[in-house]
Amino acid sequence: MEFLPAWPLTITPLSSFGLLLLIGSLGGYLAHRISWLPSITGFMLVGFLVGPSGLGLLTESVLKDSRILIDIALALILYRLGSSLDLRFLRQSPRLLVIALVESSLTFAAVFSLLWLFQMPLVLAALIAAILVSSSPAVLLHVAHEVGAKGPVTETAKSLVALNNLLSFLAFAFVVPVLLVEQDASWQQIVLQPLYLLLGSALLGGVIACGLHFLTSRTQSAVQYKLALVVGALMLCLGLAQQLKLSALFAPLVVGIVVRSMERDDVVSALEFGSAFELFFIVLFVFAGANLHFAELVAFAPVIMALVAVRCAAKWFGVSVSSVLLGQTVRTGASSGLLLIPMAGLAIGLVQSSSQLVPEHAAVISAIVLGAVTVFETIGPPIASYAFRLAGETEAQASAAMTDQAPQHPWQADGTVAVDLSALHAPEPTEAVPAEPSAPKRFKFWRW
Repeated sequence: MEFLPAWPLTITPLSSFGLLLLIGSLGGYLAHRISWLPSITGFMLVGFLVGPSGLGLLTESVLKDSRILIDIALALILYRLGSSLDLRFLRQSPRLLVIALVESSLTFAAVFSLLWLFQMPLVLAALIAAILVSSSPAVLLHVAHEVGAKGPVTETAKSLVALNNLLSFLAFAFVVPVLLVEQDASWQQIVLQPLYLLLGSALLGGVIACGLHFLTSRTQSAVQYKLALVVGALMLCLGLAQQLKLSALFAPLVVGIVVRSMERDDVVSALEFGSAFELFFIVLFVFAGANLHFAELVAFAPVIMALVAVRCAAKWFGVSVSSVLLGQTVRTGASSGLLLIPMAGLAIGLVQSSSQLVPEHAAVISAIVLGAVTVFETIGPPIASYAFRLAGETEAQASAAMTDQAPQHPWQADGTVAVDLSALHAPEPTEAVPAEPSAPKRFKFWRW
């Protein structure tokens, strides 16, 4: 009977999207039940549980077919991060660029030196070091939303993470030709492929950004269609990047940066995606947890843990010291440095790209980078939450500060009202002064 479906049923990308959301929601509920467990860690734990290394509900083929969902999530996240970086502001305040260059260079050098000590091939060590320069915009945005963080440190961290990912991609593009040389590739491929990947993705992102800016500036009165225009432009950018074999990571980041730098009135860059944006965070981190492999994590555990320690120290020290030398306070530099420690989205994407470029090294790169991502995604959310509290920019701290500045209410413990009656017992004036009729005295109560 041809009208009946084939059996057994297969998990399609559409059904896997629903499954990832359902599983992630359970992980988020678990995280809220356990006060010390970050929600992102809960997403990854349930993803690992149902992934190939766990119950096998999400197989390798299902995860491969669901890759488009992760590309969409990363495109939205990277666009939103790019829209926080204004190139005009960098021209006026170049110290952010200096901090990003110092920190990224220090991180690259520290990771590369450590991998060299572990006797890893130099080219492979440089590739992994370039990937580990990146920071996680998803963790920063998600935790900032959770704690309601707002302030100069939060905005500075967003700009530094955007610059961080930009420099990571540039370093990755410069290492790729060396890998191609080792594969005995032609000189056209060695020279032209990285240039095409880098310049083509930047050109595509710039063209899409100019088109988006033109449409939104001509339709400012139709506020209800702004979100549709942004999402449509990003999906077009993603589709063209895949067809043209460009970077689906770099192009959306460029779209956000160019749109923010072109706008004068923040027509699009200040657009909030709303609570629906959280759906893509859930899908991304459940997918990342499902891609973990226990055997590889155990095999490379010493390298992974050493990399985590070295990268944390390089990120924090680089940002803290350079910020203080450029006139920032120690608290501001320290909290900004902590916010750059998490690593996820761009690193996952660059692992996929490197696996296609150098398939013979794919297993090693995936094991080390994804193993480090696992640790950083576990420790990253609590570190980011602590950094926001250290900076004093959480919503709870802002509410407490407003409460401290407000006058205290007059109710006492016994339910009576505290009223100052000293004015009723003031001494009589020593000289007789004709008194003018005045209004009767009233008790002065503080407002509630």
